This record gives sequence, C-alpha cells and structure tokens, in this order.
Amino acid sequence: MTRTGPVGREAELRLLDEVLAGRGTDGPRVVDLTGAAGIGKSRLLTELCLRARSRGMGVLRGRATEYERHTPYGLFTDAFADLDPELLHPGTGPAAALAAAAAPVLRGIGDGGGGGGHSGGRDPGGWDTGDGPVGGGGPGRGHPAPREPDGGPTGGARSRPAASPDADPAAAAHADPHADRYTDRFAVHRATARLLAALSRTGSGLLVALDDLHWADPASLELLDHLVRHPSHAPVLTAVARRDRQTSASLAAALTRGVDTGAVLRLGLGPLPERDCVERLAPGLRADRATRLYAASGGNPLYFLTLLQVQDPGAGARSPLGGLGSLLLDELTPLTPAQRRTVEAVAVLGDHATPALLAELAPGPAGELDATLRALALRDLVRPGPAGSWTLRHPVLRTVVHENADHRRRIRMHRTAAEALARAGAPAPVRAHHVEHALTDWDPAGAAVLLEAAALAAATAPASSAHWLAAVLRVLPDGPRYAGQRLALMLDRARALSVCGELRAGRDLLAEMIEAVPPDDESGLRPAAVTLCASLERHLGRYARAEALLRRELSRSPAPPPSDLLALGIELGSSAPHSTPYPTVRADVLRTRGLARRLGDAAAEADTLALMALGEAYEGGLDAAARYADRADALLETLADRDLALRGESRARLSAASFYLERYGEAQRHADRGLALARRAGPPHILSHLLQCKANVLMSTCRLHPALELVEEAETIARGIGNPDLLALALTNKAQVLLASLPPGDPESLAVAEEAAAVAGPRTSWWASLAWCVLGYAALFAGKPERARTAVLRAARPDLSGLQPSMRPLFLEALVTATVAGGDLDSADGWAALATADAQRLGLPTQRASALRSTAQVLAARGRTAEAAEAYAGAAREAARSGATLWEAQSLLLGASVAADGPAEAMWHRGRGLAESGGAHLLTGLADLIRPSAPAAPPPAPTPPLPGLTPREREIAALVAEGLTTAAIAARLHLSPRTVDTHLSHIYRKTGVTTRAALAALTARASPPR
Repeated sequence: MTRTGPVGREAELRLLDEVLAGRGTDGPRVVDLTGAAGIGKSRLLTELCLRARSRGMGVLRGRATEYERHTPYGLFTDAFADLDPELLHPGTGPAAALAAAAAPVLRGIGDGGGGGGHSGGRDPGGWDTGDGPVGGGGPGRGHPAPREPDGGPTGGARSRPAASPDADPAAAAHADPHADRYTDRFAVHRATARLLAALSRTGSGLLVALDDLHWADPASLELLDHLVRHPSHAPVLTAVARRDRQTSASLAAALTRGVDTGAVLRLGLGPLPERDCVERLAPGLRADRATRLYAASGGNPLYFLTLLQVQDPGAGARSPLGGLGSLLLDELTPLTPAQRRTVEAVAVLGDHATPALLAELAPGPAGELDATLRALALRDLVRPGPAGSWTLRHPVLRTVVHENADHRRRIRMHRTAAEALARAGAPAPVRAHHVEHALTDWDPAGAAVLLEAAALAAATAPASSAHWLAAVLRVLPDGPRYAGQRLALMLDRARALSVCGELRAGRDLLAEMIEAVPPDDESGLRPAAVTLCASLERHLGRYARAEALLRRELSRSPAPPPSDLLALGIELGSSAPHSTPYPTVRADVLRTRGLARRLGDAAAEADTLALMALGEAYEGGLDAAARYADRADALLETLADRDLALRGESRARLSAASFYLERYGEAQRHADRGLALARRAGPPHILSHLLQCKANVLMSTCRLHPALELVEEAETIARGIGNPDLLALALTNKAQVLLASLPPGDPESLAVAEEAAAVAGPRTSWWASLAWCVLGYAALFAGKPERARTAVLRAARPDLSGLQPSMRPLFLEALVTATVAGGDLDSADGWAALATADAQRLGLPTQRASALRSTAQVLAARGRTAEAAEAYAGAAREAARSGATLWEAQSLLLGASVAADGPAEAMWHRGRGLAESGGAHLLTGLADLIRPSAPAAPPPAPTPPLPGLTPREREIAALVAEGLTTAAIAARLHLSPRTVDTHLSHIYRKTGVTTRAALAALTARASPPR
C-alpha cells in the first residue's frame, strides 16, 4: 500500500522534496511552516521527517509545550533526546568533543553542570547521573521517572542561588552579580551549531524539526535565531512549525530576512479546499452534513475532525472557533473519575507523563492505571510516547484539559509532580515549572527551588531566570521581616531583565525599588540600583533622567561608600558624548579616575580611561585620546577573567576611540574582544554597540559583506530594545554599509537613511547628527543634492557644533559635493577650505584625504582638472596610509574621471580592483561608467557553459540576458527584489563578472545556438 502525504498539501510537499534534495546546502537552509492552530503544520512536519529519513538523513525532532515555556532550551533538549547516545559517547563519536560545550542544550540547565560541564548520561531508573553518554534512552524521551530517595544525586545547586530566602541582603548586594555568568550562552549557541554540523556528516545530512515554536522558551528562540542568522555550511536543514502571530518579533525578523535572501522557505498553510477536507478526512459523509461541517470548521482539519468526532455539527456552526474548547471538553464527559484524573495528570506532566509519575498523581488500585490508559487510548485521548511515556492527542487538548481541571486538584498534582521529580534527582529548572504552579502562598522550600533554578539559568537563559524570580516575588510576604530579601530579589531580577534585553521592565522595577529604599540605607542596595537604573535609562535614550538620578545619589547625605561612588561616577561620565558634551563632565570623570587610583581598583580605572579616550577622541583631542586608550588597554590586559567579564562597554568605547584615531587594527581588536565578552554574559545593547564598532572598521577597510551582516544583527537587537537613539545609530551604520555595497541607483540605502533620520527625530544628540549626515551622503548618490545639503546643514546646526569635531572634514565633504552640484562654487570653496583647516589640525590621514577630495571637486568644477587629479591622487595616498581602503578606492576612481589618459587608466584599474575585492558595488558600478578608453582587445576565447550555477541562478542569468530588470525578474519568478539581488551577487561571484551587461554577454556565449 502506497503511503500518502498530508491531505490537500501536494504543492507544499513538492517544494519540501526540492529542499530535501538540497539537504540544506543548495537552496533554503530553513523551512518555515506557519498557520493557525490545527491547520496541519505538525502533520506536514511529520511527513517532512519521514521523507528525510527515507533519503538517509538523520532526524532530530523537538516540540515546545505551552506549560514548560520557561524551561531553558526545552525545545532543543527534546529534539536531542532522539539522538543515538553512541554518537556522543566520549572518545567514540565524531561529535563527542562538542558535547560538553553544548550540555545545557543537550540535557537542560542545571543537569550535569549547567554551562558546559561534563556531558554524562542518564540512569535508566531515574534522572541523569552524569556517568554515561548524553541523550541516552532514559524514560520519556530523556525525561525523568521517579526513583527512591537514595537512588542517586539530587541535582543540587552548582552555583550561588539568586538571593536565597535566608541570605543576608547586604551580603547579596555586595556579591559579584556576574559571578555565575561565566557560562557563555552565545558560546553554547556556537557549540550547538558545530555539533549539528558534525552530526550531519555522520550520514546523508541532518534535519532538525522543531514543532509548536510559538510556545518555545526564550533560550530556545535565542538559539534558533542564531542558527538562522549563521547557517552552517554542513548539510543541516532546520524546519520549524509555528503560529505566525505568536512568534517573537526578533525571530520573525530573522526568518523574514532569510526569506528575502532565499535561505528560508516559508510555507503559509491556509484552509484546506472543501473537496480535500471532506473526501479524504470523512469519505462517505452525507453531502449536506459535510457542507455544514466544512463551513463550521473554516477548512481547518483539526476543527473539522473535532466536529465530526463529537457528532454535533450544530454546536460547531454556532461557534466554530471559540467553541472548540467546549467540543473537546465534551469528549471528557463519558469518562470515569479515574479516567478523568489520569487525563488531567497527563496534562499536568506533559513530557514527563511516565507510568510511574502518573501513578503518583492519579493513584488507584493495582493494575487500574494500565487499564485506564488502554481505555483512554481507545478513545484517542492519549497516545503512547517514547520510552513508555504518554501524551495527549494534541497540544490544544492539553491546554483545554489543564485549564478546566479543578483548581485545587491541579495544584495538588503539580505539587506531587515536583516532589516526585525531586526524589528522582531532577534539576531545579525542571522542577520549577511544577513548583511555580503549586505555589499559592509563601513556601520557603518552594521558593528555594525557584531561586536555584534562577541562578542556574542566569548565564544561559536570563529570561527564564527573571521569570522564576518574579514567581518568588509574587508570593514573598510584605512587611519589614522580608523587606531586605524583597529588595535583593528585585535587584537580581532587574539584572536578569537587562541581560535579556528587557530594559524597560528592568528600569521600572528598579525605580520601584529605589523608592522603597531609604536614603540612609547601609546595605548597598540603593547605589547598586541607582547605577543600574541610570544605565538602563541611558540605553533607553533617557539621558536627562539618568543624569538626574546619579547626581541626586551622589549628593545625598551620608555619601555612598567609595566603591559605590566609583560605579556612580563612571555611569555619570557615560552620558558623554552621546547627549552631554564631554567637556562638561571631564572634571567628574577625572575625579572618578583619581578615586579609582587611590582605591587601587584597576578595573574601575580602566573604565574611566576608556570614557576619557572616547570623549577626547570625539572632541578632536587626539594626543590625549591616544594616551588614555593605551593606558586603558594596558590595564585591561592585567585583569582577571571575572573583572574582564564586566568590561564589554569599555571595549566598545576603546574600539570607537581607536576608530576615530584611525587605528583600525586596534579598533577591530577591541571590538572582537568586546564581542567575546558580550556574547558570553553581556547585555544585548552592549552587543549592538560592539557589532556596529566592528562594522565601521570593516566598512572603512572595504570588507562590506561581513560588515552588512554585523549591522543587520545590531539593528535587530536595537529594534527589540526600544531605544530610539540606538536604533537610529544602527540604521545609520546600516545605511552607510548599504550605500557602499549596493550598485548605483539602488534606493534601499536612501530608504534606510531616511528611516534613521525619522527615528532620530528632532533630537540633537551625537547619533542623531550622524543619522542626518549619512542621509546627506545617501541623498547625494541618489541624485538629490539639495536634499543632501539640507540634511547635512540640519546635522551641523548654524555654528557647525553638531558635527563631530574629529570627523568634520568627512561630513563637510558631503556638503561640498552637494553645493558643487548646485552650482554655488564660492560656497563650496569656503566649505572645502574649512575642511582643509580641520584636517590639518587633526592630522588624521583619512580626514586629510576627505579634505583633498573636497578641494578636488571644486577644482574640477572650475575646469582645473590636472590639479583636481593630483588632489585626488593625494587623497588616495592619504587613505592608503591609514588602511581606509574604501576611501582609497573612491579617491582613485574619482581621480580617474578627471586625469589624463595614462594616469587615469592606472588609477581606474587599482581603484576598481580594490572596490571589487571588498564588495563595493557602488564603486564598481561607477567605475564601469567612467572606464577609460583602451586599445581594442583580441576576441575572447570561447567560454564554457556557465560553471557551478544552481538551476535558479541559471534561470535568473537567462532573464538578465533578456534585458529584464530586477523588479521584472522578481515579478516573473514570484520572488522579492532583495532575493533576486542576492542570487545575482552569488552569480557574479561564481562567474567572475560584475555587471549585468557582462553577465548577459557571458550567458549568451554559454547558451547553445538555436
């Protein structure tokens, strides 16, 4: 008998077969199945798994559940439970070396050391013992069954619990808040990606199928986001099934970017056609009744089958969607009390529904449970799962049963489950789900489990940590006895929220905490809260509020202790130069540095020196900036790992300062080291800054493809945080990279620059000024010189104080270009002279190059082309001195446009070569427009057929040869224009041509004669 696929999904299955043929290396790397509940996503995902196995691919399948949304990495842990344990057995499997680093994903947080500890195995009689291979065939797809209290280890804490119920709040306040964060959750992501790549090579590829993604825990979503943004070169295919409207914004954005680039195949599942729904799901059903059932179901197969099963089409017709819960509950009406209790126990336990645990939650006479489960299976309410476990027929049914169970009985079941899991040695994060549901009043023992879970998850799953801390705060009694514990918990939760990017929630919690702490409190909680709150306010763009908080705290009596004064002073200086001119806080920062030196605090001194380096570099005090940067770098090199873990923002400041000093190698080194810190434990807003720091270096040195990847990641983070200044900066840097990397005339860079300026709005901050300046450059290359002039003058303000002093020649170049285009040569001459004076004062090669280009433009416009060519050549030499390859290439090509024939050809060839090697399609496009005349070349040798192109790439190349534009190709092939451009970039790289005309000619030569 031939197996058939899901009902009515033949077109989708054909597409999936094409993806499987590529095995995640040729074509899409991710399949994104979206649609409403019950529409058939899981069924289609199951069929994809079956077809992958038939091709010899390995398959890992995980499913998220609604009631374990705060169990870190639960979705991936469930998937890895399918893995053959021998593949990870130490010393035997090719992926064994990666197992330890990916342990939190393989086995869950807190199980076997949490973050990268020994990757042991599972005791067949209970919880993980840490003695054998990872992912072994323990009960319930790698989930626990209870055992006797002496059956093994108890899964105790491996790190400091967050604000233990019995802890001294003062001691907690002064303890290192990051002491438990040395586990790098981003390193876990990278290790998991490498592990999947290694596993894919043990067979014919690997499929990772993740179902019900909308219920996944934040740590799993963060890991998946990493896998989508950094696809493996190995044959790894990822498939996800989700409800689109319930997907996190950041993951949805990552998947959408993948759709645009062709890396993601999105299949949106709509209602089934009536014929498929009726004839294949209910053959023989009377026509009139089938029509009513189909209309009531809306073409949703789950609703159709539910209506059919309950034999009540009238009820479905009255409320086809909202009445689904009632229809499902009707299935429970005939059950006996024992059967009803068992169904509810399965709903409470989820993936842990083993017979041993079910017997504890729904006790009865010997042998009754087996009979009950058989009866429920006959009704298709429960279905057998791996290793003897049981599951309800559908997640929707689990939700309905759980929510409609008697409230008190449900609490008792969760409490019993938590106790049984504790006896089995389950780690705190697994027990925390049940403890939370059972916690209706203050219970120190239950709170201790949640706090242990929060501590274990702080490094790798901060969102889960924040959630469990909130659960404890919810039941912690009011009153003076618990006041200190409450404040310490609030501070811990605010830290966790800041690490996972919930800056507004953390800020609000800290504001509440600050109001509750008296000014004369000696616990140290108040200055710690004020410092963190001010930092969050700053990163949310509320600089005035941050400064007011800090100055109020610094002026209070009695004064905070010296160590707190250091933290407060460093944070106060951090407002410059973003919104506060650095000279206005220079004295405060110098005073803070002096205090750090008196206290012998090298880490705090490094922080202040980094602030001073950035402030002076911005203002153009380059000698002082260089001294401070060197001293800060030297101090950072002496710090221990624990101190370095907190220095991500200082590395960002040093990277920015080095960039403005045109020390591009040092700028990238600081950015790389800062990224290593931020990806380990730092909050995402710092990560966004560091990504942009490195992107600026890569752009200036003409490495545009990796620069674009970095700014797009930074943009995603900034959008999630909600700081308009940070988003404006990210969009500004993205617009710069796009401007250089896209061909002339592409409107995307101008659109992004316009958005950056709109987000910046009327503010006059440093980053708002940058946004308007970059908009000026984008408008210039879009052929809108008056728009460019207006934008730069808007940034500059009448006295030019809005332009960054250390980069003013570069910004004035845009103004000169726009003014020359407008024909006002006298004004352009004045701007160019000002740029020259600034460049001479600064002494920076890249700024001198910019001033020379400004001068050259005016000279060329006045007809003095030989002098203009010499100025452009000088600009190229200056840019080359600093390693600013992008500006060198631009200077050379502009010079080639006005130079005499011989020099012009040499300048053109070098400039175009630099631009092409760095992916600067703007410059290669301009170069092709101004190519110097050359002697006629002999006819080219016959060209072999187009090498190495995929079918889609050959199709697009043929359409280019027909003369179709990108938009026309996109319409013909039902693709987005961005996807077509991505395919074209791949074609150019593979064929070695760089223009559409050259590609058309190559395609014509490669095509067989007709």
